[in-house]
Formats: sequence, C-alpha cells, structure tokens
Amino acid sequence: MKYGWIDGFLLAKNGVTKDLKKEWNWIRYQIGGKLFAAICLDDKDIPYYITLKLEPSEGEFLRQQYEDIVPGYYMDKKHWNSVRPDGNVPDDLLKDMLDKSYQLVFAGFSKKKQKNITRVSCCGTKCWKCGYYGIQCKGCNECLGKVFYIQDNQTCAIYECAINNKGLTSCGSCGNVPCNIWYDTRKPGFSDEEFEKNILERVSNLREITD
Repeated sequence: MKYGWIDGFLLAKNGVTKDLKKEWNWIRYQIGGKLFAAICLDDKDIPYYITLKLEPSEGEFLRQQYEDIVPGYYMDKKHWNSVRPDGNVPDDLLKDMLDKSYQLVFAGFSKKKQKNITRVSCCGTKCWKCGYYGIQCKGCNECLGKVFYIQDNQTCAIYECAINNKGLTSCGSCGNVPCNIWYDTRKPGFSDEEFEKNILERVSNLREITD
C-alpha cells in the first residue's frame, strides 16, 4: 500500500480507537464505537481497499473523477466509498476524504457524547494538546495509564487510583481533586508555576465533562 502514513494519520485524530475485526480481516478505525474508516485486508493480510464515509453527492462526484474510488465494499453504497490502496488518488485528497469521514461520524453524536468521545484522560489532561502525544505517548486511555515517563512500565498512580482501584471513569467523579497523588505525579519539564497552572487546567477540563 502506497499510503504508509494512514495509520498514524488516523490515530492522531481525537478519540480514535483501532482494532482488527478478525471475521472480516479489516483494520477498523472508530470514534465512539462507530466506524469511520477501515483498511480491508486479503487472506495474506495485504490491503485491498480503504473504506470511508462521505456525503452522497461528494462520493458520487469523486467516483466519477477517479477510477480508484468505488462504491463502499460490503457497505452502504450511498454513504460509503472504497479507495484502492495502490491507485492514483492523491495523498492530499485521501487525507481530506478521511477527515470528512471522521467529521461526519463525529457530528452524528449528541453534544454530550461528543464530549465523552473527546474526553480528557482520567487526570484531566487533553492528550491531543500534549507535545508528547503521538510521538512518545499514545494517550493515557490507550496505554492504560502506562505513560512513557514512568519507569519500568509502571502504571501512573493517578490512573491506578481512579480507574483500577476506584473503578471511576476519571478523577472528575472523585470528590478529592486535586489530591496528594496529583501533586506527587508530575510530568517532566514543568516548573512549579507551570505545574500549578497545569493542575488548574486539568481540574477545569474535568468539570467540563462532569457538569
């Protein structure tokens, strides 16, 4: 497949999860449990289609312009389209199509669910705004609290407390925030002033979700 950037491009989007649907042999990219893109693999695990969603009129127009864009493979032909992974669709166009697919699915959720999909990590960090995200860290929810700056593959103490021990969805459901664990858990490179500001921002982020 010539679009070697696609996995990183999709996973960099806010709230995206990835799995392999073994029955179909599809690599699925989802938001809020709903598919917005897939890489369809053959029996040798070689991609043969990239499937995504578009407004019907735009999908029809693009299929007329590019022979490598066809009606969605094993999908609703009105809204879904499939792109041949070794065809002549320009990279920038495919990125635009994937962006639109993501936005279409995301826009279909209620405002409340949109907040949950783009939820911050359990400690209130907006992962996608962090300079380490997508480079050294996949995000707290994705790595189950085993963030890169904690040695020996240990779980972050905040994640361990809120998620593993208390069974909460975030610290926002706890009445003791910020707690001593927060102050004992510090990201690398923060000055005292930056750390205090960061804590206030995280508390505010959690309130946005729980209000």
